[in-house]
Order: sequence, then C-alpha cells, then structure tokens
Amino acid sequence: MKKQYIIAIDGGTQSTKVAVFDIRGHEICSESVRLQPIHFYGNSRAEHPDDDLWESLKTACRRLFEKFDGDRHQIMGVGLCSIRCCRALLRADGTLASPVQSWMDLRLAAPYHHEDDAVRYVTTATGYLTHRLTGETRDTRSNYVGPWPIDPDTLDWFEDQARFDDYTTPREMLFDLKDPSSVLGTITEKASRATGIPAGIPVVSTANDKAVEGLGAGLKDDGTVLVSLGTYITSMMMGTKSGTSAAHYWSNPGAVPGEYMYESNGIRRGMATVTWVKELMGSDVIEAAHRMGLSPEAYLNAAGADIPAGCDGLYTVLNWLPDPSRLHERGMMIGFNSTHQGIHMFRSVLEGIALTMKNNAQAMCDEMGVKLTQIIVSGGGSNGELFMQIFADVFGVPAHRNVVNGSASMGAAICTALALKIYENRQAAVDQMVRRRDTFTPIRKNVDLYRRINEEVYQQIVPETDDLLKRSHGIFHPHPASPQESVSG
Repeated sequence: MKKQYIIAIDGGTQSTKVAVFDIRGHEICSESVRLQPIHFYGNSRAEHPDDDLWESLKTACRRLFEKFDGDRHQIMGVGLCSIRCCRALLRADGTLASPVQSWMDLRLAAPYHHEDDAVRYVTTATGYLTHRLTGETRDTRSNYVGPWPIDPDTLDWFEDQARFDDYTTPREMLFDLKDPSSVLGTITEKASRATGIPAGIPVVSTANDKAVEGLGAGLKDDGTVLVSLGTYITSMMMGTKSGTSAAHYWSNPGAVPGEYMYESNGIRRGMATVTWVKELMGSDVIEAAHRMGLSPEAYLNAAGADIPAGCDGLYTVLNWLPDPSRLHERGMMIGFNSTHQGIHMFRSVLEGIALTMKNNAQAMCDEMGVKLTQIIVSGGGSNGELFMQIFADVFGVPAHRNVVNGSASMGAAICTALALKIYENRQAAVDQMVRRRDTFTPIRKNVDLYRRINEEVYQQIVPETDDLLKRSHGIFHPHPASPQESVSG
C-alpha cells in the first residue's frame, strides 16, 4: 500500500517544531529549532528578533529532511500552526517591515495604527508564514485573538463600516480569511528551495495554537480539561457555543468550523519559570545528572519525587510576568526554612503551576456548570513523571498523557487530514490518529493534603500580599504610564 505523509508545523514562543506524520498519526520524525530569546524593551515591547520565525522554520525543515527517509512525493499536505496573539507588519513583497511583535508586547492590547509607509500588510504569525510558503494573502480566520476588526460570531471582518473603523486598520492591509482545516495555497518554488518541501503541496490552515493543541490532544466535550504546558500555560475545554459573556474563561475559535475552545485564565511565562529555577541551580544539577547517567530534567524529576508533597510549606506564586492590567504583581516564593534546598524550589514551582491551574480550571468548570472528570496534560513538561503525578494529586482526578504529547503538531496534522478529505470528520480523525500513552491515578493522602494547602494557604497568598506589592510598585514606578504612553515613549 502506498504510504501517505503529512508535514505538521508547530511554531511556539521558544522553538519551531516540524514533524512528519503518517495518516494514522504515527510520528515518523521531527526536528525542533530553538528561537532566539525574545527582545524586551522595558515593560511595554517584546519582539521576536530579526526574522526568527521564518529562519527557524527553514532550518527545521532542512534538518527534518536529513532524517526523513521516505518519498517526499508521498507528502500530501502541510499543516501550519503558529503562535497566536502576535502581529506581523509586512512590506509589499511579504518580508517583514519590522520584527514580529510577541504576544507579550503591550502594543497588541490596542488595534494597529498605521504610521510606517513601508508597511503594506498587517497580519498574524500564521498569515506571515502562509505568505512566505504560498505567496497568498490568506490566513485562518481562527487565529485572530485580540483587537482585530473581526466579528466574533461570523469570524469575518466586520461588514458594518463604523465598527470596522473603530479598529483603525485599513481593510486593504488585511488578509482574506479562510476556515480552519482548509487549503490556503500551495508551496511555491521559492519556498521549496528554502525549506525542501516539494513545490505544489497544499498548505492547510489551522487555528490559534491553543485550539490546535486541543484538537491534537483529542479533547472531547465530556468534562475533560486539557492542561497545556508552554511558555503560556492554560487549561481548556471544548464546545460549540461562543460564551462571550463569561467571567472565568473566554472562547477561542476552534480548529474545525463550528467548534469553540474554552480557555481559563493562565500563567504567563509558565514553563519558562521551570527553566529559570533549573538554571538557578547551576552546574551542580548538570554534574549530578552526569554522574547518574541522566539528563538534567530526569535528574530533577527523580530528586523532586523524594521531596514530600507540599515542600514543607514552601509555596511559589507564578506572577513572573504580570498581566498588563495588574503591573504591580510579582512572582514570589514564600515559606523558606533552613532545610529547604534547590530541589525544594524546583518541586515548589511544579506544585505552584498545578495549584494555579487547578483553581483556574475549576472556576471555568463551575461557571459552565460542568463537572471536571479528568485531565489531559500536553507539552514537553508532561514528559516528567513527577509533574504528571502532581497534576493528578492536585486536581484529584486521573491525569492522562498521549503518545504524541506535542499536541499542536498532531492537531496541525489532523487539520490537514480533514482538509484533504482523508477523514470525513473530526471524531473519525481523532479516533484514528490520537493515542493515549498512560494515566496517573491520584494518591489519596496527597489529594487531601493539596486540598488543605490550596484552600487554607495558597489561595490566600495573593490577596494577603497584594497591597504590599502595590506599595512596592509605587516606589519603583511612582508615575506609571499607560500601556499606550509607555509604548509611544
């Protein structure tokens, strides 16, 4: 039987991953390229330096084809997923007029305002990469999160001119919108030479990266919550209604037409905090891991498992990057004593992530009137046995992980399979392509302990310290500018 392959592109904040799947969801090979660190300019601007999104994609593709020993002519299509909430300003030829604005950039809190005559198009990360790959000025309608002139019900540009004009972006600067899981265009000869992907192969739209991740995790409307571990950590559920008036969650367009992804509050720079504490522990971790024949991550997980649940009262609050509306917030560790060591800090960060996401997910479920029955954990952090057990214990429900835990790449592959009619519907594709790896069962004594910690201590830390942090913020920022003022300044 002739083999058929799909290329899945998963562009993140810290890396670009490209994978080859067969149509049954088996990952044949993959390649990831680290992005350059985000350039921060004070508290207001955050940019991907140079042309990093495109350059990393080209490099990842070329390295991928050094591994791939199949027939490139049997590649059916390319699914394109990239970071949401970014803004790319393009020249007429499709190259960047300025670096891509990261989702952490406060300029994205306001609509684009045209000031630079070199800018011909205003689009998202997916729109930019679509143009690079196909030459088309098209984009998925399901990656416009934030202040864009898009109707939340029709997911098309506002027809009402007054409402459209409120967003200050000329229509001729915006791309045409396509449904998720549909063909955007085909790989050009120029893009083929740059990436190694054969010319003429269809490029398929996906959605915002979190919705694609939900699809790739096989998320169902049955009380299952997906916890997505990335630079931004969030929890999600799926459904078919927009839920625009919700207080504890917000809705994203899904990765197939008519589907919505409900998303709780999250943790900004979440997994970056895990990286930070690992680096803070320095060469001791690397040397100890080397002696034991382990990676630093495996060593930390093994050592952290020897620390009792609750870290003897050491708590971590994950406000390393505050919300723009609460700039006084800070990350903190509270409760140190003389017995605490670096490994306690590592476990405390993991517990802080799990506790925060439990509270956020529970608030979402309570508002929706849905009982939380189980969780799926996706992202590289789910490779850690310790982290998975902490999630099961903190949430008090079974915690699953899939064979392909980089769910966004799987979701991009599923979108491609649907666009090319390999499977007739979402569920058929999920049934054939998504496989569960294992399940972690809650440990009752830990569930009870984390419940007490959460209710009696952890949920009280931010309210009890908020006034102190506001006073501290006033000392260091006595005359804070508004986001718009600080950007323009």
